[in-house]
Amino acid sequence: MAVYAALLYMPEGSDWMTPEVREEHRVFGAAAAETIRGAVALYPTGSATTITIAGGAAGDVLVTDGPYAEAKEILIGLYLLEAADLDEAIGLAARIPTAWRGKVELRPVAPVGSRPF
Repeated sequence: MAVYAALLYMPEGSDWMTPEVREEHRVFGAAAAETIRGAVALYPTGSATTITIAGGAAGDVLVTDGPYAEAKEILIGLYLLEAADLDEAIGLAARIPTAWRGKVELRPVAPVGSRPF
């Protein structure tokens, strides 16, 4: 089995914190519980802080309010999905409510250290 990150994108200005959208994700989560290895929802981009180190590791820390990039579509959260292969992951991602309001990007998750994902 492989783990895939299903990155959820919505158009800028969308409200993904409404009770209706939250309920759709709750229903998806309950139906796909055996394949979900983790999930997070992100607050709107207005809550973002961007950190940059100028001049390398020992350089000055620059802190900017707001997201790193201006975009028409923004990252709103992600699911970690366990699937046998990409085809199965695509089938799971197609059931995520964000797929019909925005976009879902799938990426295989690479192991980090001793962690499986």
